[in-house]
Amino acid sequence: MKKGIYAFLLIAGVVAFGVWWFGTQEEAAVVPMRGEKLKVVASGYVPYDLARSIGGDKIELSQLIPAGTEPHHFEPTPGDIIKVNHSDVFVYVCAELEPWTQDILKGLPYVVSVESAPLLEGEDPHVWMTPYGALSMAQTIAQALIEKDPQNKAYYRQNLKNFEKEIQVLHSAFKLGLANCQSREMIHIGHLAFGALAQDYGLNLHALTGTSHQSEHSVRKLADLVKLIKKHQVRAVFTEEMLSPDLANTVSLETGVFVLPLYTVHGVSKEDFSAQKTYLDFMRQNLTNLQKGLQCQAQ
Repeated sequence: MKKGIYAFLLIAGVVAFGVWWFGTQEEAAVVPMRGEKLKVVASGYVPYDLARSIGGDKIELSQLIPAGTEPHHFEPTPGDIIKVNHSDVFVYVCAELEPWTQDILKGLPYVVSVESAPLLEGEDPHVWMTPYGALSMAQTIAQALIEKDPQNKAYYRQNLKNFEKEIQVLHSAFKLGLANCQSREMIHIGHLAFGALAQDYGLNLHALTGTSHQSEHSVRKLADLVKLIKKHQVRAVFTEEMLSPDLANTVSLETGVFVLPLYTVHGVSKEDFSAQKTYLDFMRQNLTNLQKGLQCQAQ
């Protein structure tokens, strides 16, 4: 009889220990140990910089898409997948823009995955190209950081509040800076990444291709843009920082316009990455170039 009781107590003790052990392991997987930084991996530069703005010195941040790489053509390596698996939070833009993330998301039991700009099918994935679109993404990222690291909730919320103030200033600068321009025809020799920005600030966007660099342009489409430039006496066309300048230079030779860069921010050069240029820096430069190209009067 006593042996049966001892056996029962032994089994009960083992079960209780197992429940305690796995419970603490799961808790450790959800909440970082005090003093440890939250490990955050971002897909590209936009979620990277937004996470940096919100997470500050409470997170250990890295980016999957190497600086200087065209983000639309990126394919993760086995090392990238391991890096995400060893993180606490994985932040990406959306499946529409980054279809490769869907393979990484399979089998991440303890990693919080954050789709910072979920879209309906057919919507423009370049949500961050308007200030309040970027703020919406930052809010989603902040919520995920708080979920994973609640002990630093006040810190993340304060950083989000600071970022929101900067976004309000940026929006006001765009609204005033693009209010009085000689031309509102925004000719973009690139893909359709600036649709939301043009709509928000009353510009007429004409882009060479669709929302992806994989979209093919045609000779007819290029000829139509040249006609449009001549018809409206457009002084400048815009191209992207990571796109070959050949087509834009061809249009420039044909029409006499000058070429100005616009920054999509999702992919940046190695130099800009090393200089730690921010989303806000790039958007201010976009505004300066739009004002110059569209001949806007300062308010």
